[in-house]
Amino acid sequence: MPAMIVHYLFDYINFTSCLVIIFLFLLLIDVIRNKNPPRFPPGPRPLPFVGNVFTGLDFRTINKLAEEYGEIFSLRWGSDKVVFISGYKMVKEALITQLDSFADRPAVPMFEKIFQGLGLIASNGHMWKMQRKFASSYLRYSSDRQKPFELSIQQESIFLCDAFKDERGPFDPQLLLSNAVANIISSVVFGHRFDYHDGHFQNILRLDTEAIALSGTTQTRLYDVLPCLFDHIPGPHQKMFANYKIILAFLNDEIKKHKESLDPSDPRDYIDAYLVEIEKRKSDPEAGFNMTTLLLATLDMFEAGTETTATTIQWGLLFMMKYPEIQKKVQAEIDRVIGQSRQPVLADRPNMPYTDAVIHETQRMGNVVPLGAPKSPSKDTTLGGYFIPKGTVVTTNLSSVLYDKNEWETPDTFNPGHFLDEQGQFRKRDAFLPFSAGKRVCLGEQLARMELFLFLTSLLQRFTFSPGPGEELSLEGQLGFTYAPSPYRMCVTPR
Repeated sequence: MPAMIVHYLFDYINFTSCLVIIFLFLLLIDVIRNKNPPRFPPGPRPLPFVGNVFTGLDFRTINKLAEEYGEIFSLRWGSDKVVFISGYKMVKEALITQLDSFADRPAVPMFEKIFQGLGLIASNGHMWKMQRKFASSYLRYSSDRQKPFELSIQQESIFLCDAFKDERGPFDPQLLLSNAVANIISSVVFGHRFDYHDGHFQNILRLDTEAIALSGTTQTRLYDVLPCLFDHIPGPHQKMFANYKIILAFLNDEIKKHKESLDPSDPRDYIDAYLVEIEKRKSDPEAGFNMTTLLLATLDMFEAGTETTATTIQWGLLFMMKYPEIQKKVQAEIDRVIGQSRQPVLADRPNMPYTDAVIHETQRMGNVVPLGAPKSPSKDTTLGGYFIPKGTVVTTNLSSVLYDKNEWETPDTFNPGHFLDEQGQFRKRDAFLPFSAGKRVCLGEQLARMELFLFLTSLLQRFTFSPGPGEELSLEGQLGFTYAPSPYRMCVTPR
């Protein structure tokens, strides 16, 4: 009996020792593999194997870490290192001064699963240049045709105002705003708009909003640590992927309809023009013009052309209710410059400095894409005295630019005066970067600026906005990939 106990104890010690040795060996490999190169940006000490996965990736946490570690610091997410760049001067240095240094997109597992490194946003190199050039050319061409963007937005503003007028009592404007903004890019991409009572399209909008919100949460981002494992376990990432599967099926149906009715001599919209381009570009397969890329480029156009602008308008209406004295001043300028007998036009904007300032301040305070889209250096790069190796994931903290205490007089206060000079005329601000900057600047910036002005002035020309009875208006938003207002209900009073 004692001999058996000794034998068992000996086996146990051997087994335990083996586990300890294996653990120490794996720990050594982890330390060696993840050792930072000289002059790499500092950051909080990572845990073995998983890194800083328990550190929040929301912009407020990133801002606090920047105060502690400096405007350039790093986190480790699994085995991947992420460098964060904060503050106007340093973000400007990265995106504008070093124009070519941070123009690539990194291979982030979650986005790779959806976008496969294709399309307008996720691609790199020759493919990205050709895809962006084609989309940019088409947007310019589309705005010069018989039905330019301005007219399309004006017509959609009428539908939106009528929909608001039909509401009885307090209502949440989120879905109507998303539908209205989506119809502008839908007219470009699909060649038609969608009625506000189209249940299928409204479901697509809901799924897209939910997917974008989920993509920015810490729980979902855990997928990037061990994608092979998380592919097989439940969680919010699975809901996000399921949503995108339905959205892509919807877009694929639109593409199939276009293929069946395509007249190559007379392309009706972006999908038609792309289908024609696929035939033209057969000799240049590296440019990526094929059916898969069309599907993902269409997803890029649809999402980029809807979510951020609709969310900014949501913020705008919230701010108008929160600060009714500002709403009255905007309406007074609208009445003075436009009146009530005609619709707003883009030519009115230079004569409406206060309204323009309010819209810009809405974008600044709304902070809709606080951390921008991830980038990576195309070559080994030095920034602020730190070494950032080629391929490192880099996040430019746009929130820190829009709230930079060195650039804005009252960064934490909604203040249209940020964009007005002493004579009350509109003034541009260098630190106003809601669309990012550099080679990866938002492709739809000009369209978004048109939409914000025409939609908001049309709504404020027709209505006065106030919170629903008992509604507590909060300026605390909900953070996903975008930063959106908490749901609210509002009342509209015709003017």
